[in-house]
Amino acid sequence: MKRPPLNRRLAEFGTTIFAEMSALAVRTGSINLGQGFPDTDGPEEIREAAVRALRDGRGNQYPPGPGVPELRTAITEHQRRRYGLVYDPDTEVLVTAGATEAIAASLLALVEPGDEVIALEPYYDSHAACVAMAGGTRVPVTLRPEGGRFVLDLDELRAAVTDRTRLILLNTPHNPTGTVLTRDELAAVAALAVERDLLVVTDEVYEHLVFDGAEHLPIAAFPGMRERTVTISSAGKTFSFTGWKVGWVTAAPDLTTAVRSAKQYLTYVSAGPFQYAVAEALRLPEAYFDGLRADLRAKRDLLGDGLARAGFEVYRPSGTYFVTADIRPLGEDDGIAFCRALPERCGVVAIPTAVFYDHREQGAPFVRFAFCKRTEVLADAVQRLTAVG
Repeated sequence: MKRPPLNRRLAEFGTTIFAEMSALAVRTGSINLGQGFPDTDGPEEIREAAVRALRDGRGNQYPPGPGVPELRTAITEHQRRRYGLVYDPDTEVLVTAGATEAIAASLLALVEPGDEVIALEPYYDSHAACVAMAGGTRVPVTLRPEGGRFVLDLDELRAAVTDRTRLILLNTPHNPTGTVLTRDELAAVAALAVERDLLVVTDEVYEHLVFDGAEHLPIAAFPGMRERTVTISSAGKTFSFTGWKVGWVTAAPDLTTAVRSAKQYLTYVSAGPFQYAVAEALRLPEAYFDGLRADLRAKRDLLGDGLARAGFEVYRPSGTYFVTADIRPLGEDDGIAFCRALPERCGVVAIPTAVFYDHREQGAPFVRFAFCKRTEVLADAVQRLTAVG
């Protein structure tokens, strides 16, 4: 075969770092703090709701293309109750196969070949891949460490906008850095989008996982943004059922219709019985969400304190369930080599943040650890990591 089997748009994307590091964890018997999935299931009553839907024959055949009405209504109730955002469940909500499909469908629908897409760097890997699949040109704006958090440089963001810019791809709370964009930062992004007539696609899957007084604010709620924003979220991170792959889009009717036009040729529909269960999950009492945050905050502190004692410089996240650590105090500066060696050194797997940068040297000294694991697992990992220093 003379031509390469992988088209040039995806040539830079091979096996994901998550697959590589998870395989390394299995091969070495290491604690996997790389891939971000919990090691316990979510609420029992929500799991039973899925079982009940299966037994009652709800969702065992193709569900409606936009998603089951019960879930679409629950999503609109959630957006109104939490953020004061009012959406029509029939014309402004689309259920997807997780947030990953929502991102893919949104970019395929809204980006023309050659359009520029501004993305916050480091970026979740599927963001970059989906821009490529849509034929867009990725324009990174780098979050840089400052004062214990990773900060968005608004001047750099403004300078990145050109006449070819189609949309800004946001992610807050941000994976992998754990940064939660502030009201002032979001207001500036919103003003720029309105001024330059840009769309915004915003990945908000960690919307409920914020700590220490941080507040998640959907950019769709800012002046002039509702009609130009595609908001994406999902059930996996909030309810610890990542395998169900239930996500959603909320947007104005024209944007929702456009995204659905692409989505229907990806999975068409998915997760029928689980959609009914997620509808119930979104209506859980506030005590559930408070308890989830408190539990994750304690786990964040357990891991973060342990990493600091082991000699890392730790960036304590305001959201998500990832801690970013700088390895330079350990005398290291190559996060990829460090993470590949770490399982043999101490039996723990992490993710090198450099793979989420266009210019890998900017992320070279940073590694990401997930703390969405059982407390005893994190305590064991912390003990093992003492061998690194």
